Amino acid sequence: MSSCNSKNDENVNPQKPNVLFIAVDDLNNWISPIDNYSNTKTPNFDRLAKMGVTFTNAHVQAPLCGPSRASIMTGLRPSTTGIYGMTPDNQIRREGNSATKDIKFLPEYFEDNGYHTMGIGKLFHIHAPDSVFNESGGRVKGFGPYPEKRFVWDGFGNGIKGTHGRTSTDWGAFPENDTLMPDHQSVDWVVERLKRAYDKPFFMGLGFLRVHVPLYVPQKWFDMHPLEGIETPPYLADDLKDIPLVGMQINDLPMMPSTEWAKKNGEWKKIIQAYLACMSYVDYELGRVLDALESSHYNENTIIVLWSDHGYRLGEKGTFAKHALWETATKAPLMFAGPNLPKEKTINTPVEMLSIYPTLLELSGLPAYNRNEGNSLVPMIHRDEGINETYAITTFGMKNHAVKTNGYRYIQYEDGTEEFYDHDVDPNEWFNRADSYKYTSEINNMKALLPQKNAKWDEKSKYTFQPYFVEQKARTNDGR
Repeated sequence: MSSCNSKNDENVNPQKPNVLFIAVDDLNNWISPIDNYSNTKTPNFDRLAKMGVTFTNAHVQAPLCGPSRASIMTGLRPSTTGIYGMTPDNQIRREGNSATKDIKFLPEYFEDNGYHTMGIGKLFHIHAPDSVFNESGGRVKGFGPYPEKRFVWDGFGNGIKGTHGRTSTDWGAFPENDTLMPDHQSVDWVVERLKRAYDKPFFMGLGFLRVHVPLYVPQKWFDMHPLEGIETPPYLADDLKDIPLVGMQINDLPMMPSTEWAKKNGEWKKIIQAYLACMSYVDYELGRVLDALESSHYNENTIIVLWSDHGYRLGEKGTFAKHALWETATKAPLMFAGPNLPKEKTINTPVEMLSIYPTLLELSGLPAYNRNEGNSLVPMIHRDEGINETYAITTFGMKNHAVKTNGYRYIQYEDGTEEFYDHDVDPNEWFNRADSYKYTSEINNMKALLPQKNAKWDEKSKYTFQPYFVEQKARTNDGR
């Protein structure tokens, strides 16, 4: 057994740092240490930022939780694994997938190098594959708790009811107190384990369910964000007129509220209020974790990494969703803190969540894993090395990619159609300049960064919410 109840065990290993690995579902960059949007109140995110390094321009490898998390945990790109959709945790690594059949998941690599591993909440798509952690707290099913009467946005568009999916998108104040939230119970589990002593270093994963829909938290978190003070993000009604057909098919999201509907029905600020309330709630739970760490034996020897699996659009480009290759869907918080790391440092250059795996290995003094496709961020953290040469790739379905460099975004869809945005003059990505001769050189440079391998859809991976992805999997895997 790797732990005991005594807090003063002399066998605590001081040599290798512990790792506290924190995932926040659907968290965009509105938190106060990054965008500080609409008077966001997240003092514990600020607290973590002061403890270490904040990446303000980090991008996910897929704008969807399942493939994004599989990429972080395997260290492989979706275009390498074919995991473009939701894949059961126990099917990510299997004989039928040549890229993942013998991969070491991130927590397993730490276990193989002498760590006691623990995890609770949403870390992979559901929780984690069987036996990945030495100790698992599991995960409460779903994203509740739910009130007895709910408004659930239920649209299908071109989808077929019973064949294509729907979401659980609604918002409001519920339940009565924080202790009824699954995330509160997950933090209780982490706090209790931080009071234990271990005979080896630990890797502990904590996966928050909020700010994933439904946007329910107790009333007090709503009260922190009065409607009259809420800002709505920039919006252009005909923004999508220059988007290629495949981009429009991907963005066909009738299972989510549209911005036009929210404007017409006076719900836009209410949805944003609910999202901000959920952010403030998660911030509170993060504070409980930081308090517990500070009062433990492990405060001086623990690396913290906090990340989100994708961004979230709150009315930008016509909807309330992730599910896109545009900036607001691919960009998410990434923060590191721990021994020997700079304090209060901000890095604004594009980086990838794929870098989490190799970065944690280097920070922990472990040997590099030669299967990792991402690059360690340690040279950048300590010496600003390579800070002007970085880029990030996001993939959504087979052969649909976005490339982010300093100041630019390039998107190429499976049929070769393109989008290009110059963020210096168009930060909202309203005007597609892919046909402009002015940007030929930049576009060609970014094309050269596209993945050379585009694996077919993994047999066990699927995404049924949009007909496009159902059709693409059938068409590409059947060779049509």
